[in-house]
Amino acid sequence: MGEPAQDHLPTRQSLLNRLRDWQDEESWAVFFDTYWRLIYGFAVKSGLSDAEAQDVVQETVVSVAKRMKDFKYDPAVGSFKSWLLLIARRRIADFHRSRMRQPQPGCGTDLERAGNAAVEQMVDPAGTDLDALWDQEWHAHLLDTAIQRVRRQVEPRQFQIFDCYVLKEWSPKEVMRTLGVSLGQVYLAKHRVSALVKREVARLEQGLV
Repeated sequence: MGEPAQDHLPTRQSLLNRLRDWQDEESWAVFFDTYWRLIYGFAVKSGLSDAEAQDVVQETVVSVAKRMKDFKYDPAVGSFKSWLLLIARRRIADFHRSRMRQPQPGCGTDLERAGNAAVEQMVDPAGTDLDALWDQEWHAHLLDTAIQRVRRQVEPRQFQIFDCYVLKEWSPKEVMRTLGVSLGQVYLAKHRVSALVKREVARLEQGLV
């Protein structure tokens, strides 16, 4: 068994407590803004279309809302991350089942059985790599969240240099020539912004905002 799963996005207990109130529109807006891209990306990479993935986001949020009243956040029992994964994958499986129910020309009983088996394998954690896919999406979204927060903290010019050199992977010479900056400015922006991103990631890992 690996280490217990840990939450890496800002799922503070105070926010989770506020979500028990469906009328708290501000807290639900924070929750939606934090997680919709994560759930959407997970659904798309699980084989759903754009429209289906958007529906999964909506249905997952509704399912969370229905369950929040009785949800108790106890990291010793299970993380919020794992709980959210369980809800999202159930909604995704529902869409795959719906596809299999639709009659297809030339589909016989054997194909139907194979399709149902594929869906059941998706629901079974032991039969898929969805846990690993969810972790990949989780960490990618964590990094993106940190980068967007740092973007609001630094001067636009510094972030532009960081974006071109680190995120777009331009060479230092390309950055210098395109942006009209010195090599020292390129390295300084990379060092400063990277340090801020690393710090922001650590804050998110601790559930801070």
